[in-house]
Amino acid sequence: MRGYVVTGADEAALMSDQGIPAPDSGEVSLRIEATGLNFADLLMVKGTYQATPPTPFIPGLEVCGTVTAIGPNTNGPAVGTRVAVFGGQGGLAEYGVFPVDRLVPVPEDMPSDIAAGFIVAWSTSHLALTHRARLQPGERLVVLGAAGGVGLTAVELGAKMGADVIAVARGAEKLAVARDHGACHLIDAEATDLREQIKALGGADVVYDAVGGTAAKAAFRATNPGGRYVVIGFASGDVPVFPANHLLVKNVDLIGFYWGGYMEFDPKPVTDSIAALFAMYESGEIRPHISHVLPLEQVEDGLALLRDRKSTGKVVITP
Repeated sequence: MRGYVVTGADEAALMSDQGIPAPDSGEVSLRIEATGLNFADLLMVKGTYQATPPTPFIPGLEVCGTVTAIGPNTNGPAVGTRVAVFGGQGGLAEYGVFPVDRLVPVPEDMPSDIAAGFIVAWSTSHLALTHRARLQPGERLVVLGAAGGVGLTAVELGAKMGADVIAVARGAEKLAVARDHGACHLIDAEATDLREQIKALGGADVVYDAVGGTAAKAAFRATNPGGRYVVIGFASGDVPVFPANHLLVKNVDLIGFYWGGYMEFDPKPVTDSIAALFAMYESGEIRPHISHVLPLEQVEDGLALLRDRKSTGKVVITP
């Protein structure tokens, strides 16, 4: 089979001579139909992600595929069942093996490209806003990176929860996408007066930050007393430092949120979140957005779209 193999830090290539893996106990084999790209895949290729596997490995955190085999002494869905799974790796290939306890049946009317990019982004924002930030109707939610893979889901879910959503993204095209998904106010991320613009709108009760960098510092300084600042990631490559004295004086909660960590120490909120989100999709309450669907031969182009911030919503690879 073909697979995009990482052989060292910043060393990866599409190879056609990979053996088709066989499932072990507790695993199933999938014929992969689509793989959602995430910023973590870029970090894995560089070798800087907190959960980077030892080389060689195939990146690709989340997939949708059809069960082709079930491991020994394993109770799993029947061969031929279409499922989605967050496997942590192995998605950028034509076949892969994944833990049976992470499989999620896919609604019949959900296309594979949407299912492949659904779990991580939507559940990240759902849990971050409900379980961690405790977002309330009428509160002001600032989303940094509002047109990205996770940011756009935060915009839409925040609006559904009754928040007044301020979208911060780069350029008119991305801001228009954020507005289409529920943002009430739009601010260009390149604005030099980001803090002042947020303050002029009433300040932030909750900040959803997948970007870091200078935007993070501005949004933090525009957070209202009693507000919550949720750290999702650092797409800018710059990890911000927050002054503890400001946290103290303004009674601000600084909240770290790593969705993958919950899969290890407390998976129930994740499974409950995914079930709720699939129900919301089936009822038409949420509208997943994909800007690019590319073949496996163009996986490096897909990763470049994330790296250069030229995508909106999700980028999906179809083997």
